[in-house]
Amino acid sequence: MKIKHFLLANAVLLSAGSALAAPADNGELIKQGEYLSRLGDCSACHSLPGKPAFSGGLAIESNLGTIYSTNITPDKEHGIGNYSEQQFSDAVRKGVLPDGKRLYPAMPYPDYAKISDEDMHALYAYFMQGVKPSAEQPPETDLSFPFSQRWGMRFWNWAFASDKPFRPIGGASAEVNRGAYIVESLGHCGSCHTPRGLGMNEKALDSGDKDFLAGGSLNDWEVPSLRGLPRWTEQETIDYLATGRNDKAAVGGEMTSVVEHSTSYMSEADLKAITAYLKFLGGNPSLPAGDDKAASATEAKLTAAKNLTTGERLYLDNCGACHFVTGKGAPGVFPQLDQATIVNAGDPTGLIHTILAGAQQPSTAKAPSTLAMPGFAARLNDEEVAQLATFIRQGWSNKAAAVKADDVKKVRETLKH
Repeated sequence: MKIKHFLLANAVLLSAGSALAAPADNGELIKQGEYLSRLGDCSACHSLPGKPAFSGGLAIESNLGTIYSTNITPDKEHGIGNYSEQQFSDAVRKGVLPDGKRLYPAMPYPDYAKISDEDMHALYAYFMQGVKPSAEQPPETDLSFPFSQRWGMRFWNWAFASDKPFRPIGGASAEVNRGAYIVESLGHCGSCHTPRGLGMNEKALDSGDKDFLAGGSLNDWEVPSLRGLPRWTEQETIDYLATGRNDKAAVGGEMTSVVEHSTSYMSEADLKAITAYLKFLGGNPSLPAGDDKAASATEAKLTAAKNLTTGERLYLDNCGACHFVTGKGAPGVFPQLDQATIVNAGDPTGLIHTILAGAQQPSTAKAPSTLAMPGFAARLNDEEVAQLATFIRQGWSNKAAAVKADDVKKVRETLKH
């Protein structure tokens, strides 16, 4: 049995398109580390526009307060230039700095714990030799008591983190296991898409638990389940990760940054592996079923444009030109509203925020155009947005709860900050 697992693990790590094949020279090792940093989405948190790459300073809002990302360039005074490879590994995989100081799990070390030694070596080579040093000094994280007592993270780690390495899924293909490795470790997808416990911990860290990737909440946005993605084909999933859009949906919220800085740089083989793994996990039975009769009724009423409710009128005036009376949008351009996850979410915050602030798709190598939806915060008042959102959540096949003006008011307040 041990021999079987050893062979399977090696098949996974050395499969076609894997970033783990041994590099021919140091230059290749650094290049490999750069690619792995994209898989890990390091740039999204540690780089800011107008600042040197990886010099930190991003303000990460959490339930504990504001946490600022650190400088991870090889600068010896302000960055990580004095770290040994073991110290680098301990910081990434255990959340422990060379001086013993504990990191907060805004740094997803509970997921990074599964990064292989080979990948950690390549990452270290890249950050020490492939990144330019920067003397930029980010703001210090200063949380209120008791969260300022970082030593307490020792007990949090004992209760909620794990030092177990990645374990291939028995009986699964090498492609599925490659996807599992990326998703569970470098991709740290569970940090957003897995529900959190009372200790703000991920309830599961791998596919051995049904809670893993079953959906969660981030800054009041409901984050969808990734298990099975039953409404998307394999190609639609690949397209979404590579470009931020497919024939049914367009990226929004925090996922915009993930596509922009990480998934759009992944190889075709790795995108296929991730897709194969997510499909392997099985479907999500909580999604609402399509209702052709209800969808046709909504379409017919909007087409006739008679005896409209306030929400229906607002939809035709503000949304119909792009999303159409069918609620189907335009494939690859404007997302569907009928049966959309963000529309049917239990918490309407994501939909309200999008109506108020708008959204913009990222520019990627395979889809360089930056299509944008305007925000309507200045055009519509709270009651109008509530009526519009309610219609969208209850039109066509959608069967979500109504939205109140107070719900909109709360989201609008967040835009001011």
